[in-house]
Amino acid sequence: MDLNALNSLSRDQLRLEVRRVAEELCQRSPNLLNQQERERLVNEVLDETFGLGPLEQLMKDATVSDILINGPHAVYVERHGRLERTDVTFTDAAHLQHIIQRIVSQAGRRVDETCPMVDSRLPDGSRINAIIPPLALDGALVSIRRFGAQPIRAADLVANKSCTQEMMDFLAACVKSRINIVVSGGTGSGKTTLLNALSAFIPEDERVVTIEDAAELKLQQPHVGRLETRPKNVEGVGEISTRELMRNALRMRPDRIVVGECRGPEAMDMLQAMNTGHEGSLTTVHANDTREALGRLEVMVGMGGFDLPLWVIRRQVASAIHVVVQVSRLLGGARKIVKISEVIGVEGDNYAMQDLFVFKQTGLDEERRAQGSFQAAGLRPHCLERLEAHGQAVSMDLFRKRLLQPGVR
Repeated sequence: MDLNALNSLSRDQLRLEVRRVAEELCQRSPNLLNQQERERLVNEVLDETFGLGPLEQLMKDATVSDILINGPHAVYVERHGRLERTDVTFTDAAHLQHIIQRIVSQAGRRVDETCPMVDSRLPDGSRINAIIPPLALDGALVSIRRFGAQPIRAADLVANKSCTQEMMDFLAACVKSRINIVVSGGTGSGKTTLLNALSAFIPEDERVVTIEDAAELKLQQPHVGRLETRPKNVEGVGEISTRELMRNALRMRPDRIVVGECRGPEAMDMLQAMNTGHEGSLTTVHANDTREALGRLEVMVGMGGFDLPLWVIRRQVASAIHVVVQVSRLLGGARKIVKISEVIGVEGDNYAMQDLFVFKQTGLDEERRAQGSFQAAGLRPHCLERLEAHGQAVSMDLFRKRLLQPGVR
């Protein structure tokens, strides 16, 4: 190959040239490999040169939602909510770290002994977290959260029985009526997926600014400004935090602000934005219940060093957050919206909240998958007048106390 000409070729042209050379080399010894083995060898060369090496075959598998690597010789995947070990391996620890370096360098990140942890993303939007020795004792640990080429939409969530049509109709009306929504849940419960689906209901004539640690939201609106945090450089300076981006976003004339995940002092800035003209904003938090989500926001406000009485923080939270949606990954891998709660205000030392829709688990089936039913609580939301004022009139029949059938009105 003419190595001097490589810089003048596009990536696709370069792949074709490498494939041609590799095939020619294989044909020089046709008695050593059959046609199928030659094709596999050529593909492995291309994957190692341009792709993610042994991971490339897993990245091409549409059924894989998570890839978990525990050192060079243990690679697990999640398919349909269940973990299973694969026969994929790396040559050694150095081979695995080389692939990690290739991945993070594409997004302008770095990982080495001075900075052994990294959050980054792949070109297809998949999120990757890696931690290398000396922090990882038995070899590098890598977690890849995959996202499909097409984002999951609200109709897909209903079809997959993650929620009912009534629940999605209510959430859609809330988004269109500029009601502030927090999506809470544990790791891998589907918070970002739901946030993506809800963002599709934002009118196209509004300016939206997104803030994320690793950009993974795929908003469909034409007027979206995407911001991403930046870690420290080699000298330990240059970090741009979510809080700094939050403050800057307020100067960008946004109609709505979408924070991929609220996890620190930026909570106070986000609450103030929601209370001062940026209604209809969306974010996610880690919590086990809708009430605990509000408690988590209290803690995050305190992390900012604000010397405020607790009752002041609670009133700020209660006035900023209108609806909290709890998502969970149930036993067996199913992800569902298990609760939609409305924040009414503060009564004494507690938040006044009411659960509008819930999912109640009743047991497990033969394959140990969670079974249960969606239910409407029969309570009238306090935000109905606001929905009507924004042209999103919702029938009271939507909230009538009854069992709800997924995918059925």
